[in-house]
Amino acid sequence: MKTEIGQKSPAFTLLDSEKNEIKLENYKGKNVLLLFFPLAFTGVCTAELCAMRDDITSYNNSNAQVFGISVDSRFVLAKFKEEQKLNFPLLSDFNKEASTAYDAIYGEFIGMKGVSKRSAFVIDKEGILRYAEVLENAGDLPNFSAIKNILAGLN
Repeated sequence: MKTEIGQKSPAFTLLDSEKNEIKLENYKGKNVLLLFFPLAFTGVCTAELCAMRDDITSYNNSNAQVFGISVDSRFVLAKFKEEQKLNFPLLSDFNKEASTAYDAIYGEFIGMKGVSKRSAFVIDKEGILRYAEVLENAGDLPNFSAIKNILAGLN
């Protein structure tokens, strides 16, 4: 399924690193920022999520719930979150359903099949996709200025 701006965002139910079931539909009334990332404990992913951690107030002030999503197990994500002191939920897409639904998955990535592409999606309070950025190069980072501008316009 191709995700398109202005369309209803694909639904998902994933476990967070604390084993809580997170359903996207439960966040209606709040903006949501989904950050798909390839793998925990890798350099660029750590830098990206730590930058998000350090700037979380900007997103909280935009009435946005931030979620980091990867195909790592929830156990790996729990350790990663603890070590990096991340202050937002990390969701395990171990079965690759959300990454596939958002068309944010590599066929092959450094010899592994089915790793999430680094990407960012902003979903408004009604569940409509307002921003989508899927990066082919895992070394690139999403355009956080553009994301903040979109979020500011939604409030």
